[in-house]
Amino acid sequence: MITSTSPLPTPVAVTELVEGDLTATLTHDGERLLLSATHNGAPAIDPIELGITVNGEALTGTGEITGIHQERIAETYTAYTGKATGTRTVDHAERHIELRSPRGTEWTLILRLGHDGLAFRYQIGTAAAVPADTLTLGTELTRISLENAERAWVLDYQTWYETPRVGVDLADLTPGDYGFPLLVSRPGGAHVLWSESDIDATNSGAHPVFTREGGPALLVTPADPTLSILAGHRTPWRVAIIGSLARVVASTLVDDLAPAPSGPITAPRPGRAAWSWWSSQYSGAYLSDQKRFTEYAAEQGWEHVLVDCGWDETWVPELVAFAAARGIQVHLWSSWSDLDGAEALSKLERWRNWGVAGIKVDFMESEGNRRYRWYDAILRESARVGLMVNFHGSVIPRGWAKTYPHVVSYEGIRGAEYYVFYGNPLSASHNVIQPFTRNVVGAMDYTPVTFSAPERETSDGHELALGIVYESGITHFADDPDRYRERPLANRFLAELPATWHETRLLGGDPDSHALIARRHGDAWYLGAIATGAARTLSLPIGELSGAALDIWLVTDGPDNTLEETLLSAHGGEAIEVPVATNGGFVAIAVPAGTPLLRAKPRAVLPEPTVEPRVAAITAGGTATLHTEPDARIRITPGWSALPAGDNEHAWTITAPAAASAGDTGIVTIELPGTDGVPRTAHARFVLPFGEGEHPLSDAPFLFCHNEVGPVERNESNGGGDPHDGTTLTVAGTSYPSGLGVSHNSAVTFYLGGSASTLRTAVAVDDETPDAAAQVSIEIDGTEHTRLTLRSGEAPHDLEIPVVGAHTLTLRTQPLDGAAPAHIDWLNPRLQS
Repeated sequence: MITSTSPLPTPVAVTELVEGDLTATLTHDGERLLLSATHNGAPAIDPIELGITVNGEALTGTGEITGIHQERIAETYTAYTGKATGTRTVDHAERHIELRSPRGTEWTLILRLGHDGLAFRYQIGTAAAVPADTLTLGTELTRISLENAERAWVLDYQTWYETPRVGVDLADLTPGDYGFPLLVSRPGGAHVLWSESDIDATNSGAHPVFTREGGPALLVTPADPTLSILAGHRTPWRVAIIGSLARVVASTLVDDLAPAPSGPITAPRPGRAAWSWWSSQYSGAYLSDQKRFTEYAAEQGWEHVLVDCGWDETWVPELVAFAAARGIQVHLWSSWSDLDGAEALSKLERWRNWGVAGIKVDFMESEGNRRYRWYDAILRESARVGLMVNFHGSVIPRGWAKTYPHVVSYEGIRGAEYYVFYGNPLSASHNVIQPFTRNVVGAMDYTPVTFSAPERETSDGHELALGIVYESGITHFADDPDRYRERPLANRFLAELPATWHETRLLGGDPDSHALIARRHGDAWYLGAIATGAARTLSLPIGELSGAALDIWLVTDGPDNTLEETLLSAHGGEAIEVPVATNGGFVAIAVPAGTPLLRAKPRAVLPEPTVEPRVAAITAGGTATLHTEPDARIRITPGWSALPAGDNEHAWTITAPAAASAGDTGIVTIELPGTDGVPRTAHARFVLPFGEGEHPLSDAPFLFCHNEVGPVERNESNGGGDPHDGTTLTVAGTSYPSGLGVSHNSAVTFYLGGSASTLRTAVAVDDETPDAAAQVSIEIDGTEHTRLTLRSGEAPHDLEIPVVGAHTLTLRTQPLDGAAPAHIDWLNPRLQS
């Protein structure tokens, strides 16, 4: 049997958009809509087949074009973070091509062209004609031809974007699933970076699937194969940044395409942060460690400290006050699942009222619509209460820096934490690709500069330069302060880095060899270079930054993986040849000749506000009085209230909510003007008395807590250093449902306020530490009442202790000389009133 196929009609131009050296052309051949683009008159994007499926119908070029509308999108917005902060101007050409399918389905193709790239999206019907029933959005039919592409820089698709990025010739690229952003090169030097923008709770994220069927191409594939939508629905922008590598690196197109803020704006405080988890994974549980890192941040003049998993709300207010006195703000880690739902999200307001400035939310690991609905909820609530947000285990940026300026960073990268998990997973080549791909589309929390990383292949100069080459609204420097102090040049350079950037330029490099990035803050330029491969010399075109004379501080790799400095001057048009080690790098600061090169200063320590009392019981009438300094600002636990007490401007009446339970605590935060926009902070606690009856202490708030191995665990054994990693409380083979699991050196204090009469508890060594022993003691108002020696395998010791009139109760454990460390269970501790 012989068949023949008629050739498709010659495509006819439908519309053309021109912006600078970019031209986008839409053509129609009767069956297909085809979108292509040129750069400086040369092909940059081969024809893209456009289409979408709705209610099982393929909406493509069949049917008719019913109208074409031309618009000019002109707007300004404020970028608080990113590669160029300040006022940004958007000036785009836009076309709406209205279509009707053979079945009568109305849809619209929307095109945008700016000076740095092209974007397109689909609209289904019109919002004014919302039907009674929802529509079903199905397979996207977008097919991006790569017929003339030479090379691609890709990562294997994973919904949290943490696989390595690699460069590969297109002829060798394996068909399969890859992640955005995806960079391709063409003959003649043009590059196209593919990504997307403007995803909200009505959509899901997408990724490209590479195929060779019908020629090499990318198929845009949303995470949800079907999605219920309403008429007027718009898909996310499919974005192509087009041009030289310098244009790609400097582009803000992904942000520019996103919508403006629609709700309250929390202007973030960008900057640099100390972070203890990388060098000590259990350190989030220890206030002493967090204070040490806070003191280092102040020494460096940084802005933030991040407390990762394991923190206890008992001591967070104390850390906030300690940090605020130094102009440092505190950020807290949380799993997304602990912030899922309205009740869980209410924690955000409580944390903010302690004075916490931001959150790091982890483990979302999905591009599905259901997760985007969660993103929408937390974005809006965190904006409302005034918290900055850093997403980890997350999607990549798609314009939220514009729509929600309080989103300061995302992970979405295989970063320095992989040294902790896998030993040696980060290659210099992986690092070099990032500024040309992932970091182009938005902030990237790689957590750089890890000198003590095991078996790393990068030089110290390469590691140090990551602090410049990579951009993040908050940059978390990951190593221990002592590792930085061991390298005085690095330590000083990290102090000099500014909190924001006003301009970003690529001065040289490509994704396969090296990246030389210059970022400006005010009159100073900060330069970083990272390289992959053999030792060699890189040319630093310093003269491109200024026509005037510059003074330069250059820090390079020295012998035996040390760092060395050079001071020099340069003039307009000059270039400097800089040696780099194998997989090496360098950094530099360039300022106008005669101005100070090094400008960083440590932060001063200011006194905390005066407040009285620090801890008190709520009276039988449900109130208490707080005394502060004049003009103090008050924050308080949601549900509680603080009102001026009559005519006394220094006094406040604190009232507990009617539904509060015995032992509930209201934390009052007192704020007075401080430094660098961070108020001086102090806290007071007001505790509801324990009323008649029995009250389990395993559910009661702590006044103070400390534990040697991770946090104090409630209703489970101590386990290891992570929170909630214990098991059922078990002693001599018997399980207990209620209690506190602690280690061999711990203290847990409760505020009684004179409202309890008797403590009843049992105490023993948990079976998870056999052949161990420890001492335990119970203190009443700071005086030891009972002391016991415990050994594993023994039955619990039952205790009944009078606490009439006592204000504080402390359960304490101490190591026993010569004995193996023990995990101790306070079994069913309860107060009788």
